[in-house]
Amino acid sequence: MPLLQVFTNVKGSDIPSDFLSGMSTMFQKAIGKPMQYIEVHLVPNQMMMFGGSDAPCAYANLVCIGKLGKEENKLLTQAVSAELAKIGIKADRMYLVFRDLEPQNCGYNNTVFTS
Repeated sequence: MPLLQVFTNVKGSDIPSDFLSGMSTMFQKAIGKPMQYIEVHLVPNQMMMFGGSDAPCAYANLVCIGKLGKEENKLLTQAVSAELAKIGIKADRMYLVFRDLEPQNCGYNNTVFTS
């Protein structure tokens, strides 16, 4: 149940039409889960400031069942940052927050995941 949710002040009109598919591919490779479970949610046009500036910035949530940890999160941060740089968001203008869910706390297809 890998979910990557990105909120940004970048205008939707400035985001290429293939950006979401590229984010999905990057995320799937970086997290190592099947594409059928990958979800990417991009929310542009947000009223945001980072460090007192309204230059392009982002806040991202990365939620997954497993596959997270100190070293994994460093690699995921690098991968997400590289992808967001394509729409003008510098690595020092975003936060990425990780949440490792217990399988029973995620519903999918009329049930929950189990370990």
